[in-house]
Amino acid sequence: MLRMSKETRLSAEEIISVASDFFGKEGIGLEEKSRNSCCISFEGGGGHVSVTIGEGDSKQSVDVETREWEHQAKEFLGKL
Repeated sequence: MLRMSKETRLSAEEIISVASDFFGKEGIGLEEKSRNSCCISFEGGGGHVSVTIGEGDSKQSVDVETREWEHQAKEFLGKL
C-alpha cells in the first residue's frame, strides 16, 4: 500500500472530477465505489484507490492511498 499527498489550488469539486475522469470507466476503468464532496474511491484489478481532500485557506491537500495502482496514482497527482 502507498500513501502520497500534494497541495493544489484546484477546488475540491475540480479534484473529484479529475480523479473520476482519470481512474473511472472513461480512464483506467476502475469502478467508482463512493463519492462525496471531500473524497472519492475506486476498486478494481485486485486493488483500490482513495482520494481525500483537505481544504485549506488558499490550497487543498490531496491525499491518495492505493494498493496495486501506485504508478497510476503518481501520474494522477502529477496532473493536479
